[in-house]
Amino acid sequence: MHNYCFVKQNNMENIFIEESSSDFIPLLSQDEDDNIINETNSKNKNKYINILYVRHIVLFPFVVTTITISNNILIELLHKIYYSNKSDKIVGILTQKNKIENPTEKDLYTIGTVSKILKLLKLPNGNITVIIKGIYRFKIKKIIYNKTYLKAEIIPLCEEKSLSDKESIALIAAIKEITIKIIQKNPNIPSETNFAIRNIESYSLLINFIATNMHLSIDNKQKLLEYDNLKKRAMEIFRLLNIEYQYLKLKNDIQSRVRNDIDQQQREYFLHQEIKAIQEELGDFSYEKEFNELRIKGKKKKWSKEAEKHFEKELCKLQRINPQIPEYTIIRNYLDTMLDLPWYKYTQDNFDLNRAKKILNKNHYGLENVKKRIIEHLAVLKLKKDMRAPILCLYGPPGVGKTSLGKSIALALNRKYLRISLGGVHDEAEIRGHRKTYIGAMLGRMLQSIKKAGTSNPVFILDEIDKLGISHYNDPSAAMLEVLDPEQNMNFYDNYLELNYDLSKVMFIATANSLSTISTPLLDRMEIIEMNDYSVEEKIKIFKKHIFPKQLKEHCLKHNDLLIGIKQIEKIIESYTREAGVRNLEKCITKLIRYAVTNIAMGKEYKKRLTIELIEDILGPPQDPTRYEGNDYPGVVTGLAWTNIGGDILFIESSLSKGKGELSITGNLGEIMKESATIALQYIKAHYEEFGVDPKMFEEYNVHIHVPEGAVPKDGPSAGVTMLTSLVSSYTNKKLRPYIAMTGEITLRGKVLPVGGIKEKILAAKRANIKEIILSKGNQKDIKEINPDYLKGITFKYVNNMNEVINIALLC
Repeated sequence: MHNYCFVKQNNMENIFIEESSSDFIPLLSQDEDDNIINETNSKNKNKYINILYVRHIVLFPFVVTTITISNNILIELLHKIYYSNKSDKIVGILTQKNKIENPTEKDLYTIGTVSKILKLLKLPNGNITVIIKGIYRFKIKKIIYNKTYLKAEIIPLCEEKSLSDKESIALIAAIKEITIKIIQKNPNIPSETNFAIRNIESYSLLINFIATNMHLSIDNKQKLLEYDNLKKRAMEIFRLLNIEYQYLKLKNDIQSRVRNDIDQQQREYFLHQEIKAIQEELGDFSYEKEFNELRIKGKKKKWSKEAEKHFEKELCKLQRINPQIPEYTIIRNYLDTMLDLPWYKYTQDNFDLNRAKKILNKNHYGLENVKKRIIEHLAVLKLKKDMRAPILCLYGPPGVGKTSLGKSIALALNRKYLRISLGGVHDEAEIRGHRKTYIGAMLGRMLQSIKKAGTSNPVFILDEIDKLGISHYNDPSAAMLEVLDPEQNMNFYDNYLELNYDLSKVMFIATANSLSTISTPLLDRMEIIEMNDYSVEEKIKIFKKHIFPKQLKEHCLKHNDLLIGIKQIEKIIESYTREAGVRNLEKCITKLIRYAVTNIAMGKEYKKRLTIELIEDILGPPQDPTRYEGNDYPGVVTGLAWTNIGGDILFIESSLSKGKGELSITGNLGEIMKESATIALQYIKAHYEEFGVDPKMFEEYNVHIHVPEGAVPKDGPSAGVTMLTSLVSSYTNKKLRPYIAMTGEITLRGKVLPVGGIKEKILAAKRANIKEIILSKGNQKDIKEINPDYLKGITFKYVNNMNEVINIALLC
C-alpha cells in the first residue's frame, strides 16, 4: 500500500505525493512529531523565533501544506533559514488579519503554529513555494521589530488530547463519515482524498487536516486553531461539516433540477425540429407559421409574468397536439381569448369636472341631488387616481334615466361604455365563466364585455342587479361580491381564463328598481343613490328638451313637421302615461310621430299641430288616472301609496253591518296591511271615548274594510293612518273634509310614524287634485328636500298621534 502525505497548492486544491516520487516528503508519525516538539521546545526556550506571516491560510499542527511567497523580505528570510546549517529549520507561522504588504503586530493574530520547512522550490517568476509542516501551536508573548524580519518571543501551547473515550471515538467516526460524504458530493475535491481520509489513524492529525482544508473563512479557522481542547475542536468541526454537507446537498439538488429542465427543453427542441422537418417533407408549413405568429403576439402583449408563462405553456401544448382532434380547437380558442383581452390597456381619463357637469346637465333634466353626488364621486376619483371607491347603485322606478345616466358618466370621463343586463341570471358561471373541461366553455360575462370594449377601465353598467336569479345550486349574487368588492376585484378569477384579472380600474355602476331582493352582503358593497319620480313639470321639460327632438331626428322629421303645445303634453302625461319615469311618454310621442311620417310618406295632407281631439283619435280613448272622488260617504278615506312605478293614491273603504263585531278585510292585501287594520280597530276599542264611539257598536256590528282594485296586490305599513281614520268615520258616521289625503304608520299607543316615498306620494296627490296632506312630523325633513315648485297648491299638516289626525280629517 502506498503512503501519502498531503500538501496544498496555490489554488487551494489538495494534491498527493507518492512515496516513490522524487519529490516525496515523509509524513512523520505521531511519535516523531512529539519528539520534534520536545526537542524544539528545549532548544527555543527563552529564545526568539522568526515569524512568517501569511494570508488566506491557517496552519494546524501535524499538517503539511504549501505556501507561495512573493514578498522579497520573506523570501530572503526563508532562504536564510532553509540553507542554514541548522537541522530544525523552524519558523513561526502567523496569519494576517488583512492584506497589507508589511503588517505590524496589530495586523496579526496572536496565536499561530511553529512549523518546519520541509522543502523550498524556486518558481520561474522569482517567487518561491515552500512546503512546511505544522508542529505545535504557540502564543505571541512579545514581538521584536528589526530592520529586516519580524521575530517574536513565544509561549508554546499544549493541546489537551482527550480522545480515548467512547464518545470521542464515535465523534471521530462521525467526522470521517460526513467528510467522505462531502468529498463524494463536491466534484472539486479529488476522489483520492476519500482514500486518504479513511487511512489517517492519528485522531489529532485527522482533525487538524480537515480543519485546514475545510471551506471556511480565515476568522473561523483561526477560532478552531485557538481551541486548547482537541475534543472541543472536533465538536466544532463536526458542526461546521454538517452545515457544509447540507449546503452541498441543497446546491446539488438545485443543479439537478436545473439540469433536468434544460434536458427537457433540449428534448422538446429536437422533437420540434423533427416535426418541422416532417412538415417540410409533406409540404405543410401553415401550422408552424401559425404558432410563430401566436408566439410573436404573445411577446408583444403587455401582461403579467404569470399570464406570459401560462400562455407559453399552453402554446407548447398546442404544438404537441394533432390539429385534427377537438382539443386543438379548444386550446387555440383559449389562446386567442388570452390575446384579445386588454391586459393593462387603459384609456386616458378626463377628470374635467366642469365639463362633466355640463354633459350631465345637457343630457339629464332635474336629478340635481343625483348629479351632485356623481360629481362628488368623480372628484374623489380625480384626487385618489384609482378606482378604490364605493360602487354606485342608482335606485329608482323604471324609466327615470338610470341606465342613460351611466352612459353620460362614460362620455364625461372619455371611457368606453359597457352594459350587461343581470335580469334572470341564475348561474354564477355567467359571472365567473365556465371551466375549460366543459363543452362550449367561455369567459364570464364580465370579461367577455371587457374583451369587446378593448380596454380594462370602462364604465360598466350592471343593469337590474336586483333581478339576479337564485337557484337551488347557484347564487350569482355571491359571485358578484368578488366583482364589486374593491378589496377583491384586483384579483378577479375567471374559471375559463384560469388566471387573475385586474378589475380594480373598472367603474361599476349598478341599477335597481327595488332593494328588497338584493342580498345584504352585496348591498353593503354599494352606495345607494335614490332616483325619484318625475313631476309633471319635469316631464314636460324632459319632453321638450330631450324626447321630442330625439324622436323627430330618429324618424327623419324636421322640427316644423309636427307641433305640440304644453296643454297637449300635459294631456298625454296625465291621461295616457301612468308612470314614475318617461318611458311610456316616449312611446306615446313615437306613435304620434308615426302618424306624421305615414302621411308624409304617402303624400297626404295632415294636421301638423296636434290638438287634444287629434291626440285622442291617434292614441285612443284617454285612461284618466285615479283622481279624488269626493267625500260623500262616511268611511271612505284617500290614502297615499308608493309602487314600483311611482306614487299613487288609493281609497280605503269601511262599512258596518249588523253582526257580532267581526272584522273582515278584502282587496288583495298583504300581511302588513292586515296587521295595520287589526291595530287600528284595537286602538279605537281602547279609546272609544276620545273618538265619541258607542262601545256597544263593537259587539253589535261587523266591520268590513276594503281597498279597491282587488286584482292588484298591496302591502306596506303606510296605510295604518288611513285605515284608522276610515273606521272612526264609519263608527261615528262623520264624513271627511274634502280634498284631503294622508299616509303614515300607526302603533297601539296611537303614535304616527314616518314612512318612505314621500316625494312620489306628493306628486301622485298633486296629479289627483289633492289640496291637503296629513303626514307624520318625522316626514317634515323629507318635504324640505323637495323643490318648492312641486308643492304649490298643497297644504301639509304634521301630526304626532291619531287624535290629531281625527281632529284634522273629520268634519264636525
